[in-house]
Amino acid sequence: MAKTGTAGGGRWSCRIWILVAWMAAACMMSAAEGRIRLHKWEVKYEFKSPDCFEKLVMTINGMSLPGPTIKAQQGDTIIVEVKNSLLTENLSIHWHGIRQIGTPWSDGTSGVTQCPILPGETFTYKFVVDKAGTYLYHAHYGMQREAGLNGMIEVSLPDGETEPFSYDFDRSILLTDWYHKSTFEQATGLSSIPFGWVGEPQSLLIQGRGRYNCSLVNAPSSDTGTCNSTNPECSPFALTVVPGKTYRLRLGSLTSLSALSFQIEGHKMTVVEADGSYVEPFVVENLFIYSGETYSVIIKANQDPSRNYWITTNVVGRKPATATGLAILNYYPNHPLTSPQTVPTTGPLWNDTAPRLAQSLSIKARKGFNIDSPPPTADRTIVFLNTQNKINGYLHWSVNNVSFNLPTTPYLVAIKANLKHVFQQDPPPNGVDLRNYDIFSVAKNVNATASNAIYRLEFNSIVDIVMQNANTMTPNNSETHPWHLHGHDFWVLGYGTGKFDLAKDERNYNLIDPIKKNTVPLHPYGWTALRFRANNPGVWLFHCHIESHFYMGMGVVFEEGIDKVGKLPKSIMGCGDTKRLLNP
Repeated sequence: MAKTGTAGGGRWSCRIWILVAWMAAACMMSAAEGRIRLHKWEVKYEFKSPDCFEKLVMTINGMSLPGPTIKAQQGDTIIVEVKNSLLTENLSIHWHGIRQIGTPWSDGTSGVTQCPILPGETFTYKFVVDKAGTYLYHAHYGMQREAGLNGMIEVSLPDGETEPFSYDFDRSILLTDWYHKSTFEQATGLSSIPFGWVGEPQSLLIQGRGRYNCSLVNAPSSDTGTCNSTNPECSPFALTVVPGKTYRLRLGSLTSLSALSFQIEGHKMTVVEADGSYVEPFVVENLFIYSGETYSVIIKANQDPSRNYWITTNVVGRKPATATGLAILNYYPNHPLTSPQTVPTTGPLWNDTAPRLAQSLSIKARKGFNIDSPPPTADRTIVFLNTQNKINGYLHWSVNNVSFNLPTTPYLVAIKANLKHVFQQDPPPNGVDLRNYDIFSVAKNVNATASNAIYRLEFNSIVDIVMQNANTMTPNNSETHPWHLHGHDFWVLGYGTGKFDLAKDERNYNLIDPIKKNTVPLHPYGWTALRFRANNPGVWLFHCHIESHFYMGMGVVFEEGIDKVGKLPKSIMGCGDTKRLLNP
């Protein structure tokens, strides 16, 4: 009996060890494949007062400016079930900086990769976050980003991996500008004769909070509505820190118009990350940040702990008509709403381009982490001249004198299904005659054409983009344009002032330690050069991230490797000519 019992125990022991080994292997496989992060969102309008002025704001599960932060680990799968409860508006959400490798239909760009989500319907976005870093999300239908649907995505490294900088706590701040007019009013003005410009924003928000001067509401020709300066919704955002500790501060900008300067009174910031790429550290007192960009900075709580300090943001690049955005760096245990007794800084001069260009040139890839160096040459170079133009009397923004407009059938579906009739097939211009174009004057002929044609890139080819800025239709005026590329990171090869000279400037490209980003500024009367590998099958938007500029035509679309895209989900169809694909 004893012998039999021992043998039975041995068999059970063996089975238990097999089970344990199988479970361990399964856990390791699960960890390697990443976790699934499920979010269920309902998007609707609610009355909010982010700057004390009450208006309709887009919310996610009741949250807005920002919405809920998505936190994940590199390799995780994000699933977001979005219910559109806007009642009378379509919707789509873009996951800004996420490359959507293998899931181009989840990029969230209405008219490019999907049909919009209709009121009352639910759409599921599913994608893998393949790279650690700081990213964003925001509405991408019409001008909805201005209505407040935005937030941040924080992706951490896999277990066992460490970053090349240390800190005690991880915090985030989203910067936005804020208008009191609705997106419908603004879009109608931009599309009218006479032209109705959106104007400067009423407020700058730090983590969704600002302070509008309510006394202006009752002034002649001003806003009408409810404005209550005692509303707790518009009390200053307070970032609480423990004296002696070190903080990683993730900064993101989703402004509709404004380029910003960000500063923390009495504290220097060490820049360590940009758009998900490690930066060779450099120290700043104020950080210039453009719409669509993200940064991580390291700050140390090493100042007098008996008081609080101002966090401020200011408009640069445009003559300011918006008050300084204010928040509080709260040294524990001081009360978080105790305002500093000092005068908030107004930041650097708004029209001094030199320090902004200097910061752009300072951003290099971190030594030892530049494992993905750019190829020495490109297979194709495209020059994009950024101009302001007119078409039939309507004001537009254009690229190479072509103002972009979206088709009613998304490109991804149209190209995959070979629906050639739904957008123009003639290729857009590969460049302009820069040699004979005066970038410092209003163009002699300001007329342009409209088109929805796209750039077709050879799969896996190396593409250089040179963006050239020029004078607008206003004399002595050139604006800052932050350009964002969907589906890719690109190497930033260089910046310059004046007119780009291919023979001279190309020789000075940084091919040693260029940073990889997804959003980059084009400075006034200057140029910016990028390089990327067209190796992500799909259709990808490249556009100015100023909401009104893109609405007025400042963008292009790239197609690459569309034959390698898998079967498209039916959920992205239902508009334009995709209807007949649902009901053949």
